[in-house]
Amino acid sequence: MKVRIEDTCTACGLCCDTCPEVFEMGADTAQVQVEEVPAAYEDAVQQAADECPVEAIVVE
Repeated sequence: MKVRIEDTCTACGLCCDTCPEVFEMGADTAQVQVEEVPAAYEDAVQQAADECPVEAIVVE
């Protein structure tokens, strides 16, 4: 699984709270820390994508 964050991110931090192993806060937006999401975190990444208030997280 791969994940990316689009420019529509408002830096609310919800994804970082949901899965800090994959997401971190950058200067202006959240960022993805890994190239490939480890299997152990796939459910948390999907939850973060589902709960993102601006739908900025794209799971591929």
